[in-house]
Amino acid sequence: MKSTSSGQLLLLGIPGLEIDDEFADFIRKIQPGGFILFGRNIRTPSQLRLLIERLRDLSEIEPIITIDQEGGRVSRLKLLGNEPPNARQLRERGDMKLVSRHGEITGKLLRLFGFNLNLCPVLDIAFDDDADNSLRGRCYGTDASEVINLAGAFNKALRSTGILSCGKHFPGYSSASSDPHHDLSALPRTRKDLDAHELRVFRHFATGENAVDSMMLGHIAFEELDPSGLPSSLSRVVTTQLLRDEMGFRGLVMTDDLDMGAVLKYHGFEEMIRLGLSAGNDLLMICHRTELACEAINVLAKCPSEQLDRALSNIANFKSRMASPYPFTEQAFLELDREVWDLRVATLGEDRASARSIDDGKRSPVEVY
Repeated sequence: MKSTSSGQLLLLGIPGLEIDDEFADFIRKIQPGGFILFGRNIRTPSQLRLLIERLRDLSEIEPIITIDQEGGRVSRLKLLGNEPPNARQLRERGDMKLVSRHGEITGKLLRLFGFNLNLCPVLDIAFDDDADNSLRGRCYGTDASEVINLAGAFNKALRSTGILSCGKHFPGYSSASSDPHHDLSALPRTRKDLDAHELRVFRHFATGENAVDSMMLGHIAFEELDPSGLPSSLSRVVTTQLLRDEMGFRGLVMTDDLDMGAVLKYHGFEEMIRLGLSAGNDLLMICHRTELACEAINVLAKCPSEQLDRALSNIANFKSRMASPYPFTEQAFLELDREVWDLRVATLGEDRASARSIDDGKRSPVEVY
C-alpha cells in the first residue's frame, strides 16, 4: 500500500471491542489513515492495548490512533479507572500547575495504550456554561485570555509526552445556539466580535512554539465568514482562506464527524466528502457509518489530483511526528490511574472527587466530541 492511497484521507470509527475477520479484511482493503476510538471500544486496559496493536498490525502505513480524552464526561478512559477533572473544574480551581499535570498524565496514559493523537484541547470560550451546545464543562475559560492561558498549559504538557494535539472546534462553537450533534447553528456574528473572541484564541494556537498539531473544523456556519451558508467544515473560505492562508496554520486539518446532524440533515454523503476535501481538510472523519468508507474512496477517486496530493502530503508530514507506544503493563496503568485520582482530589477536594460526572438530561445521547 502506497502513501498515495486515498484511504489515508479517512479517519474511521470501529464497531466494537475486537476486530473480527470481516472487519480485518475491510481495514486491509481500505487502509484508512487513522482510527478514532469511543467507549464502545473499551472494556479493560489489556483489551484496549491489544485492540490498538491489532489496528496497527492491519495497517501498512502507521495509522493515526486517536480518542477524545479531555476530562470529565468527555473522557473515554474513565471506563477503565478514574475520571480526570474537566476543563471548567480546573479553571475554577485556578491552579495552572494542575492544568499542566492533567496534560502530562493524559499524554502518558495515551502513549501507554498506543494512541498518538488526542482530540483536544477544546479552544472554545464558555460564554454560557449552561448552554445546550455540547460544550458544558469542556471550556478552559470564559474569555479569550483565560482559554489561551489554561488550554495553552494543557497543550504544552500533553505535547511534551509525545502525544500530538488537536484544537477544536474551529472557528468556534462558543456562541452556538444548538448542539451540532443534532443541528446546524448559523450565526450572524460580526467579524469584529469573532476577531476579538473566538478567532483570537485560534489565531494564538495556529502558529508559534505552542501551536496545536492539528485543527478540527466545526459544523457551524457564520454568515460573516462565508455567506454561502456552508458549515465551516465544508467551507473553503473558512478552512483554506481563513485558517491556512490568513492565520498561517500548517498542521493537519480534519472535519468533525460527518455523521453529525449539523451536516447530515443538509448534505448527502458524496457531497460531504467532495466538499470536505475541496474546502481544504486533510482528514475526513466518519465515526459511525464506517461501511461507507468504500463509497468515500470512490468519491475521492473523482476529486482533483492537486486536492488529494495536498491532503496526502499533510497527512504524511503529520505521521512523521507521531510517537511510538510505551511498553504496556497493567501495573503501569494502575500507577497512572492513581495519579488521575490524586489530580481529581487536588482539583475538587475529597468529597466532590468521589462523584463522577452524570448525564444531566440535556447533553446529546450520542458520544460527544
